[in-house]
Amino acid sequence: MTVTPEALQALAAGILEACAAKSVMIGTVESCTGGLVAGTLTEIAGSSHAMTGGLVTYSNEAKQKLAHVPEEMLNEHGAVSQAVASAMAEGGREPLSADICVSITGIAGPGGGSAQKPVGLVHFACAAQGLETAHREERFGDLGRRQVRLESVKVALEMLAVAADQIPDQAARP
Repeated sequence: MTVTPEALQALAAGILEACAAKSVMIGTVESCTGGLVAGTLTEIAGSSHAMTGGLVTYSNEAKQKLAHVPEEMLNEHGAVSQAVASAMAEGGREPLSADICVSITGIAGPGGGSAQKPVGLVHFACAAQGLETAHREERFGDLGRRQVRLESVKVALEMLAVAADQIPDQAARP
């Protein structure tokens, strides 16, 4: 089944509603999606009640400077890895003042893949206040750049939905 913008909008609307009800703010740190998750969320009127901002960290340098991913980690694991995805999500929370932060790093194609890291490999992480950082790896295959990116937005939104459900209400915080 093909991911549609309408399906993504419906998922995003539910996340924003749940987060706004709990006074929870969302941030994104995106590489291969180039801001599509933030764009999907902010396309909805009133999203500012739950969306604080997004970082596009396409280069390793941007991952280091904006999301505080250690250079040594990038050298050891590569940008497309569980370790880097987790560091991006965790490192993005502070500069974005986000209670929940989702990250995406992958190989959308058509080039750039290898036997170990093929086109369509995407790592996701979601860091949320008071919760353990969640990780997800997807191997979408060589679906075409656009479809890998859309599928990635869907997974990131699904992870945000789970975190939004699990995170405590932030309105009661000091």
